[in-house]
Amino acid sequence: MSPARSSSSNVFDPLSLDFWPSSADPFGVVRPLAEQCPVLTNVRVDWKETPEAHVFRADLPGVRKEAAKVEVEDGNVLVISGERAREEEEKEEAGKDEAWRWRLVERSSGRFQRRFRLPRGARLDQVHASMENGVLTVTVPKEEAKKPQVRAVEISG
Repeated sequence: MSPARSSSSNVFDPLSLDFWPSSADPFGVVRPLAEQCPVLTNVRVDWKETPEAHVFRADLPGVRKEAAKVEVEDGNVLVISGERAREEEEKEEAGKDEAWRWRLVERSSGRFQRRFRLPRGARLDQVHASMENGVLTVTVPKEEAKKPQVRAVEISG
């Protein structure tokens, strides 16, 4: 028996399946595809710009540090990707001989990828990332703003 899948349920999130009316997919192609790979739409990322850097924070619960990847492509595209492994199905000690089945499966597994086009002035040679408690933090420093040079000009006459 295949496990039932439940999608993210947020009518205000354009990446959620509940955001789009069924009339937006008249051939019924998008919803089944999205339900097969819900992890693609479930990686939540915050992007904060400070005077010194662009800071990205991605919620990656259940993803090992070794399974997450941060790359810079095409000179200015930050790519956060990886894979969330499916937990091995374990039978409870008490019910080894009894038949069992999933009642609800909401946690997703599989590959994910998010791409962000970085603005000019990002120091791509100094990108660094860290992961703690299932949150990946990527910091992209910014070039220092050049201060305008002011030179006094003597007025003759």
